[in-house]
Formats: sequence, structure tokens, C-alpha cells
Amino acid sequence: MTAQISVAEPGVRSDDSGFSLRAPDGTSYRVDLTREVLAPANPLLAEYCEGRRVAAFVSPTVDRLYGGRLRAYLKARLAPGSWSVHVLGGGEDRKTMGSVEEICSLAKRAGLDRRGVMLAVGGGVTCDLVGFAAAIYSRGVRYIKVNTTLVGQVDVGVGVKTGVNALGTKNMLGAYHPAHASLNDPGFLRTLGARDIRCGLGEIAKMAIIKDAWLFRTLEECPEIFQRPYPTPRFLVEAGLGLDGVEDYVLRTSMELMMEELCPNLREHDLARLVDFGHTFGPVMETASEYRIAHGESVAVDMALSTELARVLGLLDAAECERIVALIGALGLPVYDPAVCTPELMRHALTASWERRGRRLHLVVPDGVGSAVFVDDLDDIPGGALEEALLRLSTRAALTVA
Repeated sequence: MTAQISVAEPGVRSDDSGFSLRAPDGTSYRVDLTREVLAPANPLLAEYCEGRRVAAFVSPTVDRLYGGRLRAYLKARLAPGSWSVHVLGGGEDRKTMGSVEEICSLAKRAGLDRRGVMLAVGGGVTCDLVGFAAAIYSRGVRYIKVNTTLVGQVDVGVGVKTGVNALGTKNMLGAYHPAHASLNDPGFLRTLGARDIRCGLGEIAKMAIIKDAWLFRTLEECPEIFQRPYPTPRFLVEAGLGLDGVEDYVLRTSMELMMEELCPNLREHDLARLVDFGHTFGPVMETASEYRIAHGESVAVDMALSTELARVLGLLDAAECERIVALIGALGLPVYDPAVCTPELMRHALTASWERRGRRLHLVVPDGVGSAVFVDDLDDIPGGALEEALLRLSTRAALTVA
């Protein structure tokens, strides 16, 4: 069974059907790429369930699009009476402890025991909620993620964090609880709206900017990827990459980069993390906007602001800065939001991150395409630097509208 691929030494191993990770602390898990995951002929999901009782959770949108197929799959593959499907309210504003308690209550009523499995079929919010519920239900039960969004497949689906928003703070409460399985079917992406695709591209651009100049160049040449077809760029073909298509290359590369960056520091004992690029100013933007700004959009504005700040601090030359901010815009993502991009709120975001990261800032900024460094202390950002970066983005946004 695919789930049994072993990784003897710490690291990330790739194969035709996905990735296996083993962290230095011994934690290991599998991320699979498969086609037609809900087709009864595909045994993968059922094999991961291992004959256990299953409580599945979906959002209303996923239930409308895939609920029938999910129930047909479970009926065909699992024992009668061993599974149930429950519809949860969707949206970031439902990512609360109340929703976690609802999941636990539904699981209990469905007879889920300590050997049971919680199955999340949906995007990042659903998987975060179900993952956190699984972490605390009977002091921890297995859960499986079937990731249906681009953000879910390249970000939430490859990590071990779960959580909810609380106390006026995004993801304030949570747990590290690796999924027993994380299944990703690119076919789900065909039913996503343009905004959802763009939000996922924000997370992909994050990894390209800080880790991989070739992935960055691919996004420059294919800015509407996953929305319309593109031939594989010639420079990839000449390097023997992208042989299964440019979408496969972008998806696999971004997933593998994320897992490689997470692996040595899976439970964040070191709070200086490159994958926090786009996640310093962004959480405050989302909360202040009452989640009008989607996660991928906040990541985009954060990346643009951090990039302009790197230029102001002399860590990034103007041409590279322009190239990065231009890519974010070309992907259809915002680089500025006047309602939340105020010096006062962004300074508050810096202070909040400094407090959360053990009284060190660890702000990730690019120092070139495919490379990044840390600005470690609040004092490293002189007076006026943040305001200058915001003004540059404000002017850019105004010119774009004009």
C-alpha cells in the first residue's frame, strides 16, 4: 500500500505518487498525489481508513460539488454502518472553538471511538478545524485530509499544524497533529473559482520567491496557470523538467519545497522560519478586515510590503524588487489594501509578531529572486522605513487603478 513507503533517514523523498517525510524527531507522514480519489475504483482512501469507523466532514460547497461522490465511495469501499458524513458551516469566520466542539459532538454521536478516523474533505478551513478536533478528541485520533483547494494542496495539506482563530488573533489556538494521510487530486482544482486559484498561487509564489528562481520564472511565463492551459516553458523542457506538464511541475515543486523547508523544524522549535514569508503582516490584515481579505490575498500584500521594505533597507536591489512585486500583481493578487495598510496597523503587526516569536521579529524578506534573509529585531527597521514602503505600494496601486 502506498501509505507504507518508508523513509529511513530524516528528509523528504519524492516518488511518482507523492512525497514521504521523516523529521529528525522521528515524526513521519505521507502526502499523496492521485487521480479520481473519490472513484470507487481508486483504493487509496479506503486503504488509509484501514477498516476503522470514519466520521467525514465537508463544507456546504464541497457537499454540493462532491458530496454524492464521497457517499458513493464510502458506501462502495467501507463496511455498512461504519461511516457517516457531516456538513459544517464554511468560511474563515467559522474557524472557532465552537466549530471544533461541534465536530467533536458530531463524531461522538456517530460512535467514533479512539481507533476511529476523522476525514476532512475540503479546503484549509475544514482541514484545520477537523485536524484540531482530531488532536483533542479522546486525546487524539487519526485524521485524513482530502484537500480540494489549491491552498489546501500546496500549504495546509503538506504540514502538521492545525488551529482556530481565537482571542482576536488568527490561529491563536491549535496543535501539531500530523495527518495519517493527506490526499491531493489535481482534478478538484477544475471546479475552483478564479479567486480561490489566485489565493493558492499566492502560497506558490511565496515558495518561489524565497526558494526557487526556476519556479518563479515559470509563474512569470504562466501567470494564469490552473486557469488556462500553457505549454511547458522551453527552459524547463531543456532541463528535462515539466515532462508531465507545467501544472504538474508547479504543483509538485511547490509541495516539495514546502515540505523540505518544514522537515528540519516541524514543530517550530526554531521560530526563525523562511515559510513565514507573507505571514507577518498578513494575519493582522485578515483579522482587521473581518476576513474580507482572504488568506492568499493577505499573503500577497504581506509579500509585497516585505519586498518593498527589503528594498528600503538596502537588502534588495530595485530591479529585483520590481520583478517580485510585478509577479504578485500579474498573478491577479493585490499588493496593497488601503483599509488595512496603515502605518499604525502594520507597526502593530510587527510588534505582535515580535511578541509571538519569542521577542524576536524574524521578518522574512527577499534578498533576490529565489533567496531570502531575516530581519531579526524591531530596531533593525528604522523610523520611516515602513511608511516609505507603504507609500510606494499605495502609489503603485493608484497607478494600476488609473
